[in-house]
Amino acid sequence: MVDTGQVIGRPFAATSDADATYNRYKWAALLGVSFCYLFYYTGRQTFGFAIPGIQKELGLSKEMLGWVSAAMLWAYAVGQSINGNLGDKWGGRAMMLTGAVLSFAANWTTSFATGFIGLLLAWGLNGYFQAMGFAPGSRLLSNWWGHKNRGFVYSFYVGMSGFSSVLAYFLPIIILGSLGLDWRWIFRLSVLLMLFGAIVMYLTVRERPEDLGLAGPADEKSPDQAESGPVDTEASASRYRAVLSNWRLYATGLSVGFQNAARYALLVWIPVHFLGPNWKSASTVIDPTWITVALPIGMALGASTNSWISDIVFQSRRYLAIITYMVLAAIIAIAMGFVPHGSLLGIAGLFLCGFFVFGPASSFWALCPDIFGRRLSGTATGLLNFISYACAGLGEPLIGRFMDHTGDTSIIFPVVAALCVGSAFSALLIRR
Repeated sequence: MVDTGQVIGRPFAATSDADATYNRYKWAALLGVSFCYLFYYTGRQTFGFAIPGIQKELGLSKEMLGWVSAAMLWAYAVGQSINGNLGDKWGGRAMMLTGAVLSFAANWTTSFATGFIGLLLAWGLNGYFQAMGFAPGSRLLSNWWGHKNRGFVYSFYVGMSGFSSVLAYFLPIIILGSLGLDWRWIFRLSVLLMLFGAIVMYLTVRERPEDLGLAGPADEKSPDQAESGPVDTEASASRYRAVLSNWRLYATGLSVGFQNAARYALLVWIPVHFLGPNWKSASTVIDPTWITVALPIGMALGASTNSWISDIVFQSRRYLAIITYMVLAAIIAIAMGFVPHGSLLGIAGLFLCGFFVFGPASSFWALCPDIFGRRLSGTATGLLNFISYACAGLGEPLIGRFMDHTGDTSIIFPVVAALCVGSAFSALLIRR
């Protein structure tokens, strides 16, 4: 007599063990990659806090420092177009760790700069190294998580990048205020956490299910790929050709370009607006430090909600979630222009402005595997990020020049509002 329990039970037990192993590693991937990126922005979003000290010591204008910021953003954009593809080829773990190590070195190099050229070269190089993080990390996550969970996964991942902005704001305040150090130490101490996070990620995360003998997510091909036929994802040229030939890349790029320009306009120039040369002795209702920190906290929470809302409320039609947040961001930015400097309303206004400006980022990045499939998601994310940071870089020297000529730092708010309106109108082209 055949022991049916033994014969039939083994496959079920094997399947159960495989499922448990898969679940353990996919959560390790999400938590590990997100933990790494939680500290990544400490390597590139601290520059605004250094501007007053740099101006005082080196005598550079805001326009010149705007060009330094632009150099980083454009180098980051170029790096994204290259490193996203390399993430598809070589994997996210190695790319993220390498980027953190090299960015750590570039930040220290920036701290020893003695003039405009030194700052421009070191900070620009840092932008390229920073570009080894996000797109490869996105590819790694898409290796483990399928379409039905993508809204949650990208809200979590991009939300952690938002909290990274909070750290990138807190640490310079502690370094300049509590520790009483000068601007150079911003670039030396803040990046220690970035290096730590990358090492933890590398030790705890595995690249793909197939490396462990497990099957990957079932939704390997996007609808667009299914229509256009198979793509040779092993060849870089084929990956680039497949992504660049899809018109949705450009429609999405235009919208995220406006959104990212608005985001960096706030991140770089809000500290300049609220923390001028005399911020420690200024007489205001509330410490300007807490006003500025409201911005990245709002960004973090906004990014944690938008892609999730696009799944729950808009049935994965991400463009509707993007438009909603961008319109609300424009309205709030205009209102912020009328808020008195140092007012209690500044906290609520900046929180909401950050919430709605950065919120759509999680939906933009969830679109990459949605449109192109997981095997092209790194290349697609990198190219989309190239467009977004090329646009962000255009705004930095222009805003700095406006501030130099008008002497009015509050000009940042109508500029942000206009960029948000541009993003909302552009998102109508996505319709996915």
